[in-house]
Amino acid sequence: MNGILDAQTSHQALAIALAVGFDRLWEIEGGKTDARILLAFAAGLQRDQLHRLEVVDFTEPLMLRYLSLLERRQRREPIAQIIGTRLFWGHSFIVTRDTLDPRPETETLIIEALKSPARSILDLGTGTGAILLSLLAEWPKAQGTGTDISAAALAVAQANTQALGLASRTTLVASDWFASLTDQYDLITSNPPYIAADEMPHLAPEVHDWEPHIALTPGGDGLDAYRAIAAGAAAHLNPHGRILVEIGPTQGAAVCALFAAAGFQHSTIQKDMDGRDRIVAARHT
Repeated sequence: MNGILDAQTSHQALAIALAVGFDRLWEIEGGKTDARILLAFAAGLQRDQLHRLEVVDFTEPLMLRYLSLLERRQRREPIAQIIGTRLFWGHSFIVTRDTLDPRPETETLIIEALKSPARSILDLGTGTGAILLSLLAEWPKAQGTGTDISAAALAVAQANTQALGLASRTTLVASDWFASLTDQYDLITSNPPYIAADEMPHLAPEVHDWEPHIALTPGGDGLDAYRAIAAGAAAHLNPHGRILVEIGPTQGAAVCALFAAAGFQHSTIQKDMDGRDRIVAARHT
């Protein structure tokens, strides 16, 4: 810390502070980026605003905040949980240990959904509400319902709903899939738990140790959520309504088969930005 306080220029002070972060996080993939994010967060800035820091800004309280944040990241706490938000589809979503961290690959579902407009949306296992709220922001006349079995997750979704000014068009319901629902919708979406039980030990610590297991895995072969969704979807879709579910990259054929067995005749698989199977889309006749 003395090196920072003794620095003669803002550039030197910033370089020293970042070097501290790089040294602490060198074993973590993306550690250099994380250090920049955490220094900016400690200073109350965005990452691209670090150049605004002057030598006098590198006070002992700032550095102590920064070191505390670095320690949390060293314990593999996800960045989104440390700073409390994640950017998804251009919106900032509150994230806690009670929700999944919205991931870039899930934006593939948003892209697919926007190919055909909907006036009513049901998002099963809504978590932060990232999928539902992103779609409602794109469709100003749409109404949306989000369900989750977790009361804590629903509280996070409610906070995001309020923050994005979408409360008047959003209903949040405590429900185990379709159990508490009676309405029909133009579009059903879900990013359900799909990790098989034998895959869980191989997850990155940021996921395995910090995200809710109820949102990650149903146990067994990882397909139980799709079985429940496929079985109930037709009764909750309007004629010609669509259903879009995120999948693991090896689950496309199995999930399509489940929808086919439930009477959905035209299922397709969409790939994410990395070329992996990511979304199964089906339409109700």
